[in-house]
Amino acid sequence: MIRAIAIDDEPIALQVIERHADKIPYLHLVRSFTNAFEAIDFLRNERVDLIFLDIQMPDISGLEFLNSLSVKPPIVFTTAYSQYAVESYEQGAIDYLLKPFDFGRFLKAVNRVAEQGQQHETYIFLKTGFDYVRLEVRQILYAKAEGNYVKFITAEKSIMSRMKMKEVEAALDPGTFIKVHRSYIVNRTVIDKIEKHQIHIQQDLIPISQTYYEQLITQL
Repeated sequence: MIRAIAIDDEPIALQVIERHADKIPYLHLVRSFTNAFEAIDFLRNERVDLIFLDIQMPDISGLEFLNSLSVKPPIVFTTAYSQYAVESYEQGAIDYLLKPFDFGRFLKAVNRVAEQGQQHETYIFLKTGFDYVRLEVRQILYAKAEGNYVKFITAEKSIMSRMKMKEVEAALDPGTFIKVHRSYIVNRTVIDKIEKHQIHIQQDLIPISQTYYEQLITQL
């Protein structure tokens, strides 16, 4: 899970980032700030993995903000001005989003951050209604697609979250989780038995399609 904050003196610009971020299950936008100094104070006590940062702001520019940080998380600059692109990359920015940017371009920037890390978190945050629920990855037995939602099954509970299976695949470690059916992703470390058309995980029977059966067997 990528923990991020957004800083922009324009509330409308922050709303765009918030809407885009809400669509990405492995991105958790912790806070949004119109005041850069409040963000600096926040970062004294909180860890983040990514900052969406406007460049032209009153009192302090995005570049000045970045230089003020002793610990610099990955930065994605968001600005309406293209002339700062070279300097932003010289400052080590991951990406440079020129306003107005669409969701596809925003997603590409987020994925660059995810690819740079190349590590999978030990937990994920699942959006349920207006809340985000933390779930330890090791507790997940399997995930099942149900319409526009995915149900995450653990030994003690199940959690429904509005997302797509391809988003689940991107969020979970492929070394541990494997797709066995178009509607199921399982934790291979908890598989009790594999039959030709189904998998046993504790008391549950998970269907396995022929396409994924061969793949599963070769990766055991």
